[in-house]
Amino acid sequence: MTDITTDITIGAIKQIALAVKDLEVSVKFYEKTLGLPLLFKADPGMAFFDVAGTRLMLSQAGDVPLGGPILYFSTENIDATYAGLTKAEAETIRAPLVTHKTEASELWLAFFKDPDGHTLALMEEKAL
Repeated sequence: MTDITTDITIGAIKQIALAVKDLEVSVKFYEKTLGLPLLFKADPGMAFFDVAGTRLMLSQAGDVPLGGPILYFSTENIDATYAGLTKAEAETIRAPLVTHKTEASELWLAFFKDPDGHTLALMEEKAL
């Protein structure tokens, strides 16, 4: 891997994803037992919670294996940061694309792997 990182801008961890066996059982646990505010649910089979400013995403396991979390790093320019990762020869999984829209913004995500094979993501919320 090259040491060229000038185009890569990584910010705070904005979201952590966990694959779960039974989404409704897990939603009840995180909302009722842990007292985390449920932000919203989305198809296919996802629920989002606020954990002191970091979003926790639960997704119904299916294609997603149970196990370690996915860390979502914020970035102010997802296209340039993804291009920087590609230039640095990081193993990329999926180029930036819109995954959720509201009246006020679009959520853009891109995925890549670290040297140990952990899935990581870039996340940018673009105002409309």
